[in-house]
Amino acid sequence: MGENQMVTLVIGGEEKQYPYGTSFLSIAQEYQQQYDDDIVLVVYNNRLRELGKQVKRDGTLEFVTTADKTGKKTYRRSVTLLMQKAVFHLWGDAHIGVRVKYSIGQGYYCELWKNVDGVREYVPVDEAKLADLKREMDRLVAADLAIEKRSMNTDDAIALFHELGMTDKEKLFRYRRSSRVNIYVLDHYKDYFYGFMVPSTGYLRYYDLTVYEDGFVLLFPNENARKVAPFVPSGKLFYALKTSREWGRMLEIDTVGALNDVIAAGRMQEIVLTQEALFEERIGRLADRIAGEGGRKFIMIAGPSSSGKTTFSHRLSIQLAARGLKPHPFPLDDYYVDRDKSPRDENGELDLECLEALDIELFNHDMNELLAGKRVNLPIFNFKTGKREYKDKFMQLGAEDVLVIEGIHGLNDRLSYSLPVESKYKIYISALTQLNVDEHNYLPTTDGRLIRRIVRDARTRGTSAKETIAMWDSVRRGEEKYIFPFQESADEMFNSALIYELAVLKLYAEPLLFAIDKECPEYIEAKRLLKFLDYFLPMPTEGISQNSIIREFIGGSCFPV
Repeated sequence: MGENQMVTLVIGGEEKQYPYGTSFLSIAQEYQQQYDDDIVLVVYNNRLRELGKQVKRDGTLEFVTTADKTGKKTYRRSVTLLMQKAVFHLWGDAHIGVRVKYSIGQGYYCELWKNVDGVREYVPVDEAKLADLKREMDRLVAADLAIEKRSMNTDDAIALFHELGMTDKEKLFRYRRSSRVNIYVLDHYKDYFYGFMVPSTGYLRYYDLTVYEDGFVLLFPNENARKVAPFVPSGKLFYALKTSREWGRMLEIDTVGALNDVIAAGRMQEIVLTQEALFEERIGRLADRIAGEGGRKFIMIAGPSSSGKTTFSHRLSIQLAARGLKPHPFPLDDYYVDRDKSPRDENGELDLECLEALDIELFNHDMNELLAGKRVNLPIFNFKTGKREYKDKFMQLGAEDVLVIEGIHGLNDRLSYSLPVESKYKIYISALTQLNVDEHNYLPTTDGRLIRRIVRDARTRGTSAKETIAMWDSVRRGEEKYIFPFQESADEMFNSALIYELAVLKLYAEPLLFAIDKECPEYIEAKRLLKFLDYFLPMPTEGISQNSIIREFIGGSCFPV
């Protein structure tokens, strides 16, 4: 198509014509008044594109705003670059930089570090320092500076990040297959990011900073894209994240590049054995606490999708048995109400994730009967008929018997409202990865869980990656509603992530993701996950034990998972 020709785009069902080479930014500005939130990206012929790109052929065009999931990620990534530029401008001469550690609530927990002759020193953060940072970020936003993308030779990028002291990125790109890499430039400050950016700093008006623990939290909007969400501290989650990072540092694997170094050096068997030993030690300590407290008859386990709850409950049961207790695995699913009585959501679909999908009264009646030492015939839910059945599943709790109860509502006291607090031990389990991509790109725990689920669903349920991705947003909404609000009420928060797991899952996930057709709506997410997995060197599975939590997903587990 020549430069003097017109390009036909279908936007919102209508055909529009634009000169060849028109920027998506100018088209977005034309349509912006039809949207409550800022347009930050476009979907052009089912491909995600930044606003700086140009129209060069006919096709369809959709707008992505800061209210959309992808737009939110783009916005947060761009604010992170803004913060880094501000830190560099304020304290770069003193060799002080910022590290994005992990996601907490609706923000990123960050720390300031000083690099002195290759040795990193922690820099304390106070209100005054944070006020200076906020002022500088506000100044950069008001200046509406362009955020430019530049393509570089990968070797040149490695040399650049070496020169800038970004050793994590230098290490990451040593394993880059592509000969070129895109970096972003904001007023001469250069960095690499896993994902797209907004066109300029003027888009980044909604953020805040607050001092927290050893550093600070960079806060973003949530449901309302034009209002910063309040910061709700999550002490137990923060401690679990911090502890997981300390294990990573202990193993000298705290970034993807460091993991690749170990795989390339042939040292993975040692890492696998060390990681599994740490895992078993933590489960053992947890079993000690439960057994030591006495009277805890109901061990309630809950956590988001693909956290490894089933394997964990089996391994915990083994450790409890080794301490003289008699654990009994117990799925909450058996207390589903009959499907014809099950509640429905706003679309008229069965809502099997809400608390009311369970027979709460029957559950409390049966548990109290067990607590009183009575013999109870427990229900079994028949998923084929959608009805509860009784098949002489009798149980009676003796002095050493404990129920290991697994289900999404385990931490919600409304489920077990009549049971004495001292009879319950509540455990929240999630896969909180120990790795970051590099200094400024944290590795989202939800991506790790999604990849786990894609692999497991394909193996155990015959579900395609396309189907798993299509339902993931619904799964996540259920987690936000029914699981995350109760995580801080847990007696224990257990991290089920393994430091090496994405290098293993890569082998299984990539073919499933490549199978998604380019014209499918799920292709955009599949492409993002493939790019993410491309960072990792693959790792063979031969040395991974049968009781490892990763076996729940890839197969070969000694447990019925």
